[in-house]
Amino acid sequence: MAEKIYRVNMTNLTTSTEPVPDKWLGLGGRGLTSTIVAEEVEPTCHPLGGKNKLVVAPGLLSGTVAANSGRLSIGAKSPLTGTIKEANSGGTAAQMLAKLGCKALIIEGLPKGDAWYTLLISEDGVTIQEEQELVGKGNFDVVATIGKRTDEKHGIITIGPAGEMKLSAANISIKDPDSHLRSSGRGGLGAVMGSKRVKCIIIEPTDAKVEIVDQEKFTEANRAFTKALVDNPISQALGTYGTNVLVNIINEAGALPTRNFTSGQFDGHEEISGETMHDTIVERAGKPKHNCHKGCVIQCSQIYNDKEKKYKTSGFEYESIWAMGADCCVDNLDHIAEADHLMDDIGVDSIETSVAMGVAMEGGLLEFGDGEGICRILREDVAKGTPLGRIIGCGAASVGRAFGVTRVPVVKNQAIPAYDPRAVKGIGITYATSTQGADHTMGYTIATNILGVGGSVDPLSHEGQVELSRNLQIATAAIDSTGMCLFIAFAALDDEKCLPALVDMINARFGADLTADDVTNLGISILKTERAFNEAAGFTNKDDRLPEFFYEEPIAPHNVVWDIPDEELDKFWDF
Repeated sequence: MAEKIYRVNMTNLTTSTEPVPDKWLGLGGRGLTSTIVAEEVEPTCHPLGGKNKLVVAPGLLSGTVAANSGRLSIGAKSPLTGTIKEANSGGTAAQMLAKLGCKALIIEGLPKGDAWYTLLISEDGVTIQEEQELVGKGNFDVVATIGKRTDEKHGIITIGPAGEMKLSAANISIKDPDSHLRSSGRGGLGAVMGSKRVKCIIIEPTDAKVEIVDQEKFTEANRAFTKALVDNPISQALGTYGTNVLVNIINEAGALPTRNFTSGQFDGHEEISGETMHDTIVERAGKPKHNCHKGCVIQCSQIYNDKEKKYKTSGFEYESIWAMGADCCVDNLDHIAEADHLMDDIGVDSIETSVAMGVAMEGGLLEFGDGEGICRILREDVAKGTPLGRIIGCGAASVGRAFGVTRVPVVKNQAIPAYDPRAVKGIGITYATSTQGADHTMGYTIATNILGVGGSVDPLSHEGQVELSRNLQIATAAIDSTGMCLFIAFAALDDEKCLPALVDMINARFGADLTADDVTNLGISILKTERAFNEAAGFTNKDDRLPEFFYEEPIAPHNVVWDIPDEELDKFWDF
């Protein structure tokens, strides 16, 4: 099926399909979302106004049988950071959109009335339907209700009550193969979808296949690529313990932010570790291995059941467990799982919201360690949009302002994730310089700083950190454009056959003749496009800084501060 652009104008409630412009043909995923946003959105516009656009794009290899190629990118100007934003997730939507020939879905304008809408995407294009039944429902009810209306094979992209309320931490959820949820979590893109009064997007299944120019070459390359992923020891550890295997590792490194970033180690780390979680899942007849999208060979996801062996949450990730666990000093996995379930249903970023809870605890709202209190506030305040709930649902910086807290771990207004930059200097470079606010996935230096993947760079040293972060941010931007899971990077950094196999798959898919240098250049181009948008929006190098408390407060056990000079940070963009 020929690729095309699907465009939805919510102002006049019309849809259209367009041929893909030549300049967009070689782009997918983040490369395409950021390019469209940069070309079509005024950088100074209000993120929740009519000039912002929500762009949904599968990757270059989405819809094929390539291993781990089921990631979907969603982009817009972020209401949380004010920067350009791309958030991606697994689920079934990317592969389904690609098979329908959807190169990108662009949602623009604002409807004039108070009605809500669903979008139905099929082989015939996009249909706008007024929606009443789903309005106000949580994400789990949305998926269940649509399943009854259609069948469980339909893809679903949805927002919860947080998106309807346009909270700055609202995410966009994607149905996964088991009708659970995956989240495009960061940056508040659920609020952008809510501003356009689109409750959900439903995707009809199709028997159509993505065209591959050289099937034999593609199959051969995919075989080599899959073997590199499966054989990688970090892939194997992720498949056994999930991403939460990192709790004990990062705690040992003294980089596990604890009690609102006042320490690098958490006394209760064993209780919330990946090893403990694995054993609990097995005891309760859950699934310690689970794929967030079809074709994943790492299977770092899992299904976590409660004490009655009933489903509680899935995709129980390290960053979410850290944030509600160590950062809030909660050492009860069941409380954290309940909070994760609630945040999935409400539709808020589990990193942003959990870090906001840690800031609120410092402000005296709750005692540190009060997991039940966190769940109560999620149910009674965030889900219902009370004044307190809206403050928390707009993120950590919002809470800091409301409660007069000065230790607020954000960059460009976005909460810093699960690695303290004082103890891992490389990730601090990523947090500071990322075009999208503090985000570990933009350039995951933990791979090299802590795990020794792709070499070794001392996490406490200044030496080589800017170059490390820059190289990984370039590589990440390219990976995010392919539709591949970021975790392919572990194999790509350590197995000389992995990256060439990925390039060979892209070439076989499109009949192209790309090299590894072309992939690198794609990543550079994406970063420069995003940077230019931010500069036009008013951001400068002064925004590429960490909060002042990192410079002033040493973190135990290393008793170190953030001491990378500003002039070193400014060298990041010298390429």
